[in-house]
Amino acid sequence: MPKSASDSPTLAPGRKIGRDKNEAPPQAETPPETQVVVAFDDNRAASALVGPYGQNLALIERRLGVVIDQRGNHIAIAGSRDTCDATRRILESLYALALQGRELAQGDVDGAIRAILAQGSLFDFDSKAAKTAFDEINLRKRPVRARTAAQDSYIRALKRHEMVFGIGPAGTGKTWLAVAYAAQLFERKDVDRIILSRPAVEAGERLGFLPGDMREKVDPYLRPIYDALYDLMDSRIVERALQTGEIEIAPLAFMRGRTLTNAVIILDEAQNTTSMQMKMFLTRLGENSRMIITGDPSQVDLPNGQTSGLAEAAKLLDGVEGIAQVRFTAEDVIRHELVARVVAAYEASAQRPATGKT
Repeated sequence: MPKSASDSPTLAPGRKIGRDKNEAPPQAETPPETQVVVAFDDNRAASALVGPYGQNLALIERRLGVVIDQRGNHIAIAGSRDTCDATRRILESLYALALQGRELAQGDVDGAIRAILAQGSLFDFDSKAAKTAFDEINLRKRPVRARTAAQDSYIRALKRHEMVFGIGPAGTGKTWLAVAYAAQLFERKDVDRIILSRPAVEAGERLGFLPGDMREKVDPYLRPIYDALYDLMDSRIVERALQTGEIEIAPLAFMRGRTLTNAVIILDEAQNTTSMQMKMFLTRLGENSRMIITGDPSQVDLPNGQTSGLAEAAKLLDGVEGIAQVRFTAEDVIRHELVARVVAAYEASAQRPATGKT
C-alpha cells in the first residue's frame, strides 16, 4: 500500500518530471504551500505508474499545476493543499490499477484525473473503491473501463436500454464503447450476431471511383470498426466470426427489408444518414436485439440543405421510453490532449455569431 507524509520540510530534491533542467528555480518568495511524499512498495507497479520517461507524472503536473519529484519509489508532490491531496489520490488510484498488471496508457491517467476531480474531496478516498468508480465492460481479452462521467453514463445506458444514441465529437469513445459492449454480449452468447453498419457518405468522396464491388468499396470506410474489433477481441475469433457471418459488416443500403433478431446492431457515423435512412434503420430492430447509434452532428457530409437523420431522430425520440441518449462534449475527448483543444476551438467558433461586412 502507498504511504504518504504531508508538509515535509526536509524533502530532498529529486529528478523533476516535466520541468526543463535549465529552467530557473521557483522564486523564494512564492514557496509551495504544501509538500506530500507518497511511497509505493511494489517496484514494477511504481514503474508503470510513472510511465516511460515520467510521462504519466508530467501529464498530472500539467493538469493539476503541481510540481512532482520522483526518487525511486518515492514521489513528492508540491503545490496547494487541495491539489496535493487530489494528486495523491490520483497516484494511488493508478497504482491500484498497476498492481493488477495493467499497462497505464495516457487515457488511463486522464481518466483517473477526471474521476478524482469530479469526486472532489468531500469523502475519504479509498483506492480500491476508485477502481470501480466508473462502470466497465468485461471482455475476455481485457476490461474496458469508462474514463469520463459521460462514458460512464453511456455504458450504463447500454446495459439498461435496447436503443441508445451516443452523440458527440470525435475522440470521445462512442464507437469504441459500442463495439466493446457488442463484443461482451457476443462472448456471453446473449446475442448470436454483431451487425456493424455505416452510411457510404464521406467528406465529398464518390464511391464510384473506387475499385471492386459495393462491399469492397465500403470496407475502407468501416476500417475504424474493424480496428476496434481486433483490439477488443482475439483476432482468430474475429476472423472466424466474419467468415461465418456472426459478425457482419453491412452498408446501410443493405439493411432495407431486414428484421434483425438476437443481434447487436451498431450504426456508426449516423450524422450522414438522411431522414428516411434513419427511419428505415431504426425499424429493423427485432426481438432480443440491441441497437446503438453513434454520430457527430458537427461533421455532417450530406449535401447542403439535407436534414441529418441523426439530428432529427434525436429530437423526435427524446424522452421515449426504452431509448437513451448520451451526449458527449469536448471535455470527454480521450485521445491526445490536443484533440480536446481542437474540438473545443471549433465548438467555440461555431457558437460565435458570424461577423462581416454587409
